[in-house]
Amino acid sequence: MAESTAARPKAKPKGLDPARAEQYRQWLRQMLLIRRFEEKAGEAYSLGKIGGFCHLYIGQEAVAVGSLGALDPDDYITCSYREHGHALARGISARAVMAELFGKATGCSGGKGGSMHLFDASLGFLGGHAIVGAHIPIATGMAFAIKYRNTSQVAVCYFGEAAVNNGAFHEALNMAALWKLPVIYLCENNRYGMGTALERASALYDISERACSYDMANEVVDGQEVLTMNAAMERAVQRARTEKLPTLLEVRTYRFMGHSMSDPIHGHYRTREEVEDQRKRDPIAVWSQRLIADGLMDEAAVRSMDKDVMEEVEDAYQYADESPEPELDQLYTDVYAEEERKE
Repeated sequence: MAESTAARPKAKPKGLDPARAEQYRQWLRQMLLIRRFEEKAGEAYSLGKIGGFCHLYIGQEAVAVGSLGALDPDDYITCSYREHGHALARGISARAVMAELFGKATGCSGGKGGSMHLFDASLGFLGGHAIVGAHIPIATGMAFAIKYRNTSQVAVCYFGEAAVNNGAFHEALNMAALWKLPVIYLCENNRYGMGTALERASALYDISERACSYDMANEVVDGQEVLTMNAAMERAVQRARTEKLPTLLEVRTYRFMGHSMSDPIHGHYRTREEVEDQRKRDPIAVWSQRLIADGLMDEAAVRSMDKDVMEEVEDAYQYADESPEPELDQLYTDVYAEEERKE
């Protein structure tokens, strides 16, 4: 039987390692960048600078930062449509992401992908995907390619809890377990699929237990604690690299904003009191307070870092606003793969 850790969550690390202080501070900066970027994106959307759909990641920053911090540069990543935070944490510049949201030629997808289709193959970031659950088999294919090529990479797939009732989820996990593939399925359980609570849509509340059907290792993770998230991801990565086995991580988190820009923060499916209660565990506040308590930063340093981040985001906004639109002939590029013909 594969190891199941869902019923016995790992203990949280007791103290911070001073030798990792710079990494810890970088995690805070990444989370602040995501938060300030998303706030600016929301502002730009309200001004008509961004069109189409726009799903903000505010409240879930520790999930992307903690998990991506456990990966190597050549690992593969694929995400759902709520992927701005993952793109920034992976290293796509704020300028390139913002320009993509604006539909500009300087965007990471040439202005043709928009909010839900950020992409940078040079970083192993193989796309945000708009169709719920459709990218889960793609991650399984990535892992099969890794096994076929006999490399030490891992594939990671991020998706929301509403995707687990999709048939593709089950087919993908079954194949990964059967073929022993180095893939990590990371379910960001923010409790609501659009406006539907998990318990109203799933007969099984503990999503991690679905892995038992495929004899797959699984774990429930506190997604509001970046260090806890990182530690859980490191365990899953180690399993994938050394044993070539898949893992399902159910990461419990919460989005502080609505499902998308068209959804009110509170809506009709959750109360103001619930949102405010969840904000008490804001991952940025939790982590910054931890760094201050352990003497690795002080409040002035946190404020200075936040100011620096806001300047970076403002620069990204100006860059996107001033960037050119894609040329009309770009409509015909990136439609089919171009094969080099040999004479």
